[in-house]
Amino acid sequence: MALVKLTTPISDEQVRALTVGDTVEITGRLYTGRDAVHHRLHNGTKPPVDLAGHIIYHCGPVMVQVGERWECRGAGPTTSSREEPYQWEVIRDHRIRGVIGKGGMGAKTLAACKEHGCVYLHAIGGAAQVCAEKITRVDGVDWMDLGSPEAIWHLWVEAFPAIVTMDSRGNSLHQQVFDASAKALGELKA
Repeated sequence: MALVKLTTPISDEQVRALTVGDTVEITGRLYTGRDAVHHRLHNGTKPPVDLAGHIIYHCGPVMVQVGERWECRGAGPTTSSREEPYQWEVIRDHRIRGVIGKGGMGAKTLAACKEHGCVYLHAIGGAAQVCAEKITRVDGVDWMDLGSPEAIWHLWVEAFPAIVTMDSRGNSLHQQVFDASAKALGELKA
């Protein structure tokens, strides 16, 4: 396990060097995308930004408009499992290198991470203000017709912390915890 500093966009080589348990600090652009964004992309709508090499953050940030600019007041991760039906296609079709959220993803996403060179990263749940402190500016927003929490926000982050919990080798910390828990439960029952 290592501390890895990443700057977006991320290369295939960089993402494939990451392993489960690595802590990353991300600097550069993140794009938010929740349920409505994934559903729209799944239905074939071309995204307004080039997502190749970038990271999608499962987040509905709290934004305040101050004059002509936006300020982020809260940006905690949302539960990622809701994106499982679509995430693998977004990874494949848009060549993203990372997904940030909480709670983990399923087998289809893990397979897409392995095949297409992507990682799932866990951000700190319940710490929306702490996450927002790592956002130094908001550069834009697209698809506001979906509503502010569901829009694609263009966030610039500095040393945004996350932990690799699914890597491009097919390893999943979520599955490891599930397997260890099942084994412990079986031993308790015996």
